[in-house]
Amino acid sequence: MKEEFYIERVVRIIAGTFVMVSLLLAHFHSPYWLWFTAFVGLNLFQSGFTQFCPMFGILAKLGVPRFPKGCCK
Repeated sequence: MKEEFYIERVVRIIAGTFVMVSLLLAHFHSPYWLWFTAFVGLNLFQSGFTQFCPMFGILAKLGVPRFPKGCCK
């Protein structure tokens, strides 16, 4: 079965990647990279309450579908 990518899923993948990369950079380069980790976490927190996420707009403009195929809109 082919996995389908849609905006909600892609945002989670991107956020997880940003967190992991910033943690690696903090460990191997500078602890100041933890501020980026905090920024990602804060953005996820506020988007849970406000339903506003800048990444949604970027992905929508790139053509990533909003809902999985076969889902009612």
